[in-house]
Amino acid sequence: MTQVFSAEKTREGLQWPLLVGGLDAMFKSGCVMPLRHHHEVEVPGEDSGTLLLMPAWTPGNYIGVKMVNVIPGNSARSLPAISGAYLLSSGATGALLAVIDGAELTARRTAAASALAARYLARADASHLLVVGAGKLALNVIEAHASVRPITSVTIWARRIEQAEEVVRCARALGFDAKSASDLEPEAKRADIISCCTLSRMPLIEGAWLKPGTHVDLIGAFKPDMRETDSAVIAKSSVFADTREGVLSEGGDIVQAVREGAFKASDIQADLYDLARGEHAGRSCDTEITVFKSVGAALEDLAAAILTYEAAATFD
Repeated sequence: MTQVFSAEKTREGLQWPLLVGGLDAMFKSGCVMPLRHHHEVEVPGEDSGTLLLMPAWTPGNYIGVKMVNVIPGNSARSLPAISGAYLLSSGATGALLAVIDGAELTARRTAAASALAARYLARADASHLLVVGAGKLALNVIEAHASVRPITSVTIWARRIEQAEEVVRCARALGFDAKSASDLEPEAKRADIISCCTLSRMPLIEGAWLKPGTHVDLIGAFKPDMRETDSAVIAKSSVFADTREGVLSEGGDIVQAVREGAFKASDIQADLYDLARGEHAGRSCDTEITVFKSVGAALEDLAAAILTYEAAATFD
């Protein structure tokens, strides 16, 4: 019988240490991951949306595909920008096993991938986290990073201060020492980890602001014409990716830095495959500035979906 996982049930099955470890294991072992389908969808009277179809499978075990709709204009309607569903099937028979809430799975695996990268790239003593953006990902990013680094203070910046204040309220309820900020530059200069999760098309973080040892986590800008940093951030940092192919084709921060001549594709130090398999050691010293750019990978969704399904089977 096909199981249906609500957002709450999906969240229950994807606790942070388990999910971060599950992603690490999947990047070590790998899976079959065809090129994802990426389509622009017109929305009359506002910015276009995006339809993503992301298939992946482990032969003989599981087959999965995620359908995601990204509608930027939903922020003005107080609705999530991301919605969708994940279909998990048997790799042996093709039978549909589960329909999983796509928005919750995406938000948690995205934050967990950033936390996995931070485990390799952020300083071991990184304690001050700056989150740029106050959408659904913000709280997930805080919790995920706190599962791998000793986060003691959190600052939230967003274009709309009331949205930042809402994330602060939720973060405090979870026990975090959180505050909002109206001025981004001084917060960026102080932060140990800067996590950007926006749909910005203009740079938000400038290279001149970064102190030695900062780790910059770039989650948004999943299209070539989007970016969250200027090229100086990329040029002065050791750059890592979730997947090289994905970042070089879709990661706006990297694509535009290459186009501007500030960075070469060959300058990417490693991706999560390399880090998980021990082919790159990650951060080299406490003064190194590191950047992790992610655009999402179907491997991450499949790993999260399998964990969700198998966790439910364990408790049944």
